[in-house]
Amino acid sequence: MSEATRIEVIPVTGIGEVRPGDDVASLLAGAGLLDGDIVVVTSKIVSKAEGRVRQAPDRTQAILDETERVVARRGDTVISQTRHGFVMAAAGVDASNTEQGTVLLLPEDSDASARRIRAGLGGRVGVIVSDTFGRPWRNGLTDVAIGAAGVLPLDDYRGTSDSYGNQLSATVTALADEIASAAELVKGKLAGVPVAIVRGLAHLVTEDDGPGVRPLVRGADDDLFRYGSRDVVFARRTIREFSERPVDPEAVRRAVAAGIAAPAPHHTTPWRFVLLESPQTRTKLLDAMREAWIADLRGDGFSEQSIAKRIKRGDVLRNAPYLVVPCLVMEGSHTYRDDRRNASEREMFIVATGAGVENFLIQLAVEGLGSAWVSSTMFCRPVVREVLDLPESWDPMGCVAVGHAAAPPRDRAPRDPADFIVTR
Repeated sequence: MSEATRIEVIPVTGIGEVRPGDDVASLLAGAGLLDGDIVVVTSKIVSKAEGRVRQAPDRTQAILDETERVVARRGDTVISQTRHGFVMAAAGVDASNTEQGTVLLLPEDSDASARRIRAGLGGRVGVIVSDTFGRPWRNGLTDVAIGAAGVLPLDDYRGTSDSYGNQLSATVTALADEIASAAELVKGKLAGVPVAIVRGLAHLVTEDDGPGVRPLVRGADDDLFRYGSRDVVFARRTIREFSERPVDPEAVRRAVAAGIAAPAPHHTTPWRFVLLESPQTRTKLLDAMREAWIADLRGDGFSEQSIAKRIKRGDVLRNAPYLVVPCLVMEGSHTYRDDRRNASEREMFIVATGAGVENFLIQLAVEGLGSAWVSSTMFCRPVVREVLDLPESWDPMGCVAVGHAAAPPRDRAPRDPADFIVTR
């Protein structure tokens, strides 16, 4: 921004009501654009022109249809992620500045909308499509860019030094958002001015259309606030196919910290997590477990063909880039004079271990990692203890495959909680 000595924000008036099929670029023909100008267009008129108007007396259904993922919910307020990757109230469904009984949906592809408007305007100008967002921990709304063409979206200062000689390591300025917000100062919600021209930033206008707003959308793996409190439990999904992207061991350790925060009996700590970070150790363990499994299946009378088919189920562990073996330890447990209470004591510790494993799996999801809990180590505990050199008192309670999902998980099959509830 240092190249700019003077910036002007100019409202474009007289546009009037926009109807489906209108050409937004043609509506700006008399706006007096100059070379290097940036045109900021409110998404509402883009949505109207593109026919993104829906007869929706029930706005809730429209929000549901536009929602990719619910981030948080409180009362009637829903914070949603749209398919574009935007996290915003009501998935961007807006009932303001539109006829009663209708709602406006976001453009299908705001970057494409910006490119079309830019092509229609001609000349060396940039186009930003803006919409109003709230922000976590801040009151009030502000406009941000949801589509862009011919505008540099970000300015990355990382690796440079400030005037004091301090190296900058995290400063990336959202230029397109700053421009959108500046334009809103002359547009406003009630002014009937859907377009503004920002003049004086010609150095941010690019020759080609550029990447649009994609660089502004933070990826799931880098989002520390991806899941709202309501949905953090549902973030955990069983992932059986992983990409080649390596797993951050520190993320796994943070998940262990969540695991050992689970409730446990008698103020004990019945969990141990064995992190298999060596590929050689993983292969050695899985080979030994496979041989033990084959021996069991042969003893059960299964054919070699059937055995080969069954052991293939273990591929989820073999193909995972990282494995964790949770273990149960009974340290601090009570011993009773009868088998009934001793059995209950062990069951109590098993439940606590399960709670720890579930905490662990949920935190992995929060860290952007997929996982699959597989029970196989429970069927060959002596083998696992021998290969991993574990104490006899440690009971392996399955194995967790960890990695980055190769593809988004499929939708959950719907379940009605009422089917699992008994009242007395």
